[in-house]
Amino acid sequence: MTQGIARTERHGDGEHVDDGSISSGLIGSIVAVGSLSFIGILTETVMTVLFPQLMREFHVDMSTVQWITTIYLVAVSVTIPLSSFLKRRFPLRAIFVAAVAFAVVGSALVIVAHSFPALIVARIVQGVGSGIATPLMMNIILEQSPASKIGRLMGLGSLVITTAPAIGPTVGGAIASVLPWRAIFVIVLPIMILSLLLGLRCITQSDRLQEARFNGVQFCCITLALVGLITALNQSGVAIGEVVAGRPAMRASSIAVLGLVIGVAAMVFFVRASARSFSPLLRLGLLRDPVVRLHAFSYLMLPMVGIGFGYVLTNIAQLSLGTDSFQAGILVLPGALIGAVLAPLGGWLYDRFGARGPILIALGAALAGPVLLLVFSSRLTPLSLLLFYGWYAIGYAVGMANVITSALQDVPAQFTPDGNAIFNTLLQFGGAAGTALFSTMIGVAQTGAGPQGSASFLHATQVGGTWTFAVMVLLTGIGWLCLFCAFSIRVRRTRKVAMR
Repeated sequence: MTQGIARTERHGDGEHVDDGSISSGLIGSIVAVGSLSFIGILTETVMTVLFPQLMREFHVDMSTVQWITTIYLVAVSVTIPLSSFLKRRFPLRAIFVAAVAFAVVGSALVIVAHSFPALIVARIVQGVGSGIATPLMMNIILEQSPASKIGRLMGLGSLVITTAPAIGPTVGGAIASVLPWRAIFVIVLPIMILSLLLGLRCITQSDRLQEARFNGVQFCCITLALVGLITALNQSGVAIGEVVAGRPAMRASSIAVLGLVIGVAAMVFFVRASARSFSPLLRLGLLRDPVVRLHAFSYLMLPMVGIGFGYVLTNIAQLSLGTDSFQAGILVLPGALIGAVLAPLGGWLYDRFGARGPILIALGAALAGPVLLLVFSSRLTPLSLLLFYGWYAIGYAVGMANVITSALQDVPAQFTPDGNAIFNTLLQFGGAAGTALFSTMIGVAQTGAGPQGSASFLHATQVGGTWTFAVMVLLTGIGWLCLFCAFSIRVRRTRKVAMR
């Protein structure tokens, strides 16, 4: 049975019929939470273009410096599962204020952090703020939008999620070219304060609060699972790099195995505990529906590429093509901006034609981007990199704007916050896994290649890029195939219902 996400709007203790109009208060709420979420997601990738500079400043290698982004994404992934509990238990304004507080404190800590461990702690605090803000934005849209405009407003929300990571490297490169890199986090502070003022004015409570309970055991399990799996992936790459360089790899191998064991065991325990719990942290039972499950798997695969691109392209541009940080950031800007403009078009197409065509056509077109990058990987230029990524970014932005909206068609309305939490967790974890995977692949290729800037190092980075583009093609293809199968199942269901 398919249950849409259309609903009547609630205000206080009453309800009124959806008349298709969008209130100024709703617009203000989306702008306030969306801008905070945009800044949070922007800072996921704003540091990736600075990796070569940060490697020199903190005296760390590629597999270590990538934790600046990966730990941020892990913190977001761990926090998002709490969104369903927070929405049921606390007023929306209180949740928003908490998100702003974490974001401001985290940015302040980054500004004063002068050691690598301190920077990691600051990024964790920032990640918690983003992990609260992103699902809050989606929940407000899903809960308060008129049914006839849900596609367009969800497209606007997805625009934040899909475009901010791509713009991050450009912002980071542009600012770092004229100012110290910490100035990035000074600049965003007043924007966050303005978001706070707008949110306090516009955010309203439409659903009654519930006596939801926080499940600490399940939260610890999902935290251990995500951290363990990412650590295993990262340290596996470190171990491979050590072996390639002819150095002992016992320490990295042991950490990788331990992380894998802990991650898998914690995930298994979490799944079993969720199945037995009356009020689970994440209602994984929603994934029993094959349509939802296939959408979810795609929503894990595709962001590995979409978010990972911000790391891969900016570092290949600097470490293989010889550009500076500003030029590397500029290379991803046109595609990101055009994708930003066209992402709401994806929502309009959804409202007009449904999910299948707009999603499959857009993401199918996006697949050509990594395919072209793979084919021309040995002779890439800054211009070809810009064009191939731009093609991908446009298709990705238009297609991904509708994936979560499509998935929630098959989720009962009362469980929409749970579905939102699951999908946003997968999005962020996919981004963390993609960043860790691709940085590890490039790091392995660079092992033993000589000092940064040498001809051998440039060639090794190019080889690592070829490996990553091949994996990107595979992941994007799997994500598209999952969605194709999901829509095929949905069509068969519709036909069966029509024949009854």
